[in-house]
Amino acid sequence: MKLIFVLLLTLLTTPLRLCGQNLLPPIHNYKIFEYQADSKNWGLSTNSAGELFVANNSGLLHFNGEKWQLYKLPNNTTIRSVAEINGKIFTGSYEEFGYWVKNKYGVLEYTSLTHLIKNHVFTSEEFWQILPYGDAVLFRSFNGIYVFKDDKIEVIDPSFVVTFITVYKDRVLVAGGHNRLYELINDDLEPLEEHELFSNKIIIAMAEIEEGLLIGTKRNGCFIVSDEKIMPFETGINSQLKQFQLNQILPLTENIIAFGTIKNGIYLYNKDKKSSQKVNRQVGLQNNTVLSMTTYKDQLWVGLDNGIDRIQLNYPLTFYTDYMGAVGTVYDLAVYKDVLYMASNTGIYYFKDDVLQFVEGSQGHVWDLNVTHGDLFCGHNTGTFRVNESSFEKISNISGGYQIVKVPESNSSFIQGTYIGLAKYEKDGPDNWIVTPIAGINKPAKYLCFEDSHTLWVAHPYKGLYRITLNDTYDEVIEKVEFTADDIPTNYNVKVYNIRNQIALDIEGVWHRYDPILKKIELFEEFQGYNHKNLVYHDDGSFWFIDNEGPKKVLFSDLKEVNYILDDMLLQKRLTPEAENVIKLNDSIYCFTLNDGFGKLNISEFRNKFENYELQKPQLVSFEDKGGIYPLDSEKLKIPNNLSQDIRINFASPALRDAKYYYNLKGPLAQTAYIDHGDIHFQNLPFGTYALNLFSVGIDNERSEANTIQFEIAPPWYLSKVSIALYFLAIIGIIFLRRRYNRSKMEKRHLALKTKFLKDQEERMAKMEKEKLEKEIKKKQKELARITMNMAEKNKVILELKEMLLVNRSQFPNQKRYGAFIKKLDNSIKDDDDWKHFEVNFKELHEDFFENLLKMYPKLTPKDLKLCAYLKMNLTSKEIAPLMAISNRGVEIHRYRLRKKLGIDSSQNLSNFLIKFN
Repeated sequence: MKLIFVLLLTLLTTPLRLCGQNLLPPIHNYKIFEYQADSKNWGLSTNSAGELFVANNSGLLHFNGEKWQLYKLPNNTTIRSVAEINGKIFTGSYEEFGYWVKNKYGVLEYTSLTHLIKNHVFTSEEFWQILPYGDAVLFRSFNGIYVFKDDKIEVIDPSFVVTFITVYKDRVLVAGGHNRLYELINDDLEPLEEHELFSNKIIIAMAEIEEGLLIGTKRNGCFIVSDEKIMPFETGINSQLKQFQLNQILPLTENIIAFGTIKNGIYLYNKDKKSSQKVNRQVGLQNNTVLSMTTYKDQLWVGLDNGIDRIQLNYPLTFYTDYMGAVGTVYDLAVYKDVLYMASNTGIYYFKDDVLQFVEGSQGHVWDLNVTHGDLFCGHNTGTFRVNESSFEKISNISGGYQIVKVPESNSSFIQGTYIGLAKYEKDGPDNWIVTPIAGINKPAKYLCFEDSHTLWVAHPYKGLYRITLNDTYDEVIEKVEFTADDIPTNYNVKVYNIRNQIALDIEGVWHRYDPILKKIELFEEFQGYNHKNLVYHDDGSFWFIDNEGPKKVLFSDLKEVNYILDDMLLQKRLTPEAENVIKLNDSIYCFTLNDGFGKLNISEFRNKFENYELQKPQLVSFEDKGGIYPLDSEKLKIPNNLSQDIRINFASPALRDAKYYYNLKGPLAQTAYIDHGDIHFQNLPFGTYALNLFSVGIDNERSEANTIQFEIAPPWYLSKVSIALYFLAIIGIIFLRRRYNRSKMEKRHLALKTKFLKDQEERMAKMEKEKLEKEIKKKQKELARITMNMAEKNKVILELKEMLLVNRSQFPNQKRYGAFIKKLDNSIKDDDDWKHFEVNFKELHEDFFENLLKMYPKLTPKDLKLCAYLKMNLTSKEIAPLMAISNRGVEIHRYRLRKKLGIDSSQNLSNFLIKFN
């Protein structure tokens, strides 16, 4: 399985090598504007998780690895001391002391203890030291010692000024008074043996070390107390502690002690080597006045008169930093005759007895340092020089020595790229070099590499890419091929390398290779994983890349199984873009050129120390939404839907410096991401149950144990349980109403159908009745017409017969009998039985016709009514005449008279009037 070691130098550590004054571990400065409190920091303490608590002029400062928080005392007094003891943060102030604990929201709350003091009055006291001892906590002021135990406070009120207290071999020792120490026994101070060595000396610090009790005085250095004997701390550092006024003592390991001073920062003293390393303002501290110190694992926290610093002890990456600005930007390093030389834009420098020295005459821009055939060459802005501690000898007047490479299959010939082309270097004798400009090329040559013994690749960021062939004497170009935009994506900023006998080219961040068979440049498939990474160093087994996009992460690889990523923010900020360089000093030590010095990494130590490094699980700091913060002790946080649009979760890994994190959100909306800060902001998450897994990230993107946070976003009000119940009831109600409505509708439909059926039935019956009636009417009409026609025919025959009789009267012999016969005919015509029969049938067809007519026209005679009846039947005068036994003329006259009686003018049809009359 491929093994990847990711060097997260922003949070991990390896053993500190106190090997010289100039190389120091990283120092992180926390300035006033970062922690937002006062400048003076009187005391420091950490808990088991790595959280820092600071006694500050403004109050209690708390740093969880991600954010600073200031807590003020109720009386807003300065806090002079702080100590984390069994989960409580004890603090001492002016006439006040007590402790802080976190509430369920993760916020520190203060409890005062001074109300437990009985029968004692403060005398303008400030509490400068807090010390745990067994089940008790001791608070020290200059005036006395206050012992807090079992919710009681006992006051030890000596007659002298108390300057320090410590626990040594399970005894509480008290410094103060004159020429001696005291031991606290059963609430009493018992004096120890008086010593002249303490005469007129102020003890300001004590610490237990292997040799005994180390006692520090204000202006007289340190002493060792062992087996009741006192002796001076006979070391070379003691004189400096006297000179710069010792203020703090903190043993770091069995061999290393940190001494904090008032005037010159910190001295890290190695007892075994009898040597010290000075960490002061010149090398990175914000201030030389050390007021307090504490450690957490390999982190040394320093409280200063102006700020707070963290020194990363036991670090595999150390730095030389030019805080004075004299060196400038470093471009190259070289070790020559056991002396380290630095090439910068201001000249060449070297270290002698840990003191930076300048090579006289080297002022100017230096591009390259190279040990060439036993000599140290310097590629300078004004030429090429041979360098020694005491000499700077020019061997070439050709300006700008960028890079020098050895000619293959030659021991003494070299080719150098310069501002104006190429130069050949050949050693002729022990100290003599012959430099010859190479004819046939006059372009600047910054990057060189040989393809074979006579084929040389030349590149410059602005002047293009060339493949040239040199003659046998290497003093002339006999063939030159220039690669233009037709051959490669661009000829701007091309870098060329020989990687395992292949010509590799970095063209605008994308790796290509030269195919010598096809004689063309193509993508370098095996290197596509290293696109947008500058190759700053390589040999057969190691390759160093630096990102040229985003953070300047440094990658070490053997192109097989091992990869190391240096993700150090301090290193990234100090790398010089387009001028990054890595120099290999030996198989384990590599150096980085920086814009203000250089860094040194022991990669073997890193590998040995961090394969099994255990990462800290992130701690939940706060969980808040639009409505406020939630208790941290809840198994599952329940968030109202109307407050869930903006959720912010803060967490931290205090033990890690600049920690990196990974989170995995599971639920209705899933999210995953790597982040470099302890803050996650969720917006508009859908409602439902979520599980947020938080991890610290380390080696090989290795993750710590997960901190799982369960939370639930309630559904919107319209999807709440009450709403769903109401919806259910509403649905049931709707179903009920719908069914009722449907039933009503069906009943109405049934009623309508029934009504329609009845109506249709009635209509059918009516229609049938009507049809029947119509048939009867037609029948009656026919009957009436028949009767009328019969009457007319009868009368017509009778009238014709009468007329014939009248015409032939003379032929009748018996006139009497003739008269009777005529009378009988007249009676037949006037027979009322026919009329009555007609009248009955007429009235069946035209009910109330005669009555209504008489009502309106009462002067009508029976004869008029007969005419009206015949006219209603739409009979003509010719048809009426026989019925009335009168002539047609008589009918017309009668009609005229009737019109008069009815009041109808001549324009209106009489028959139509009577037909329409009811």
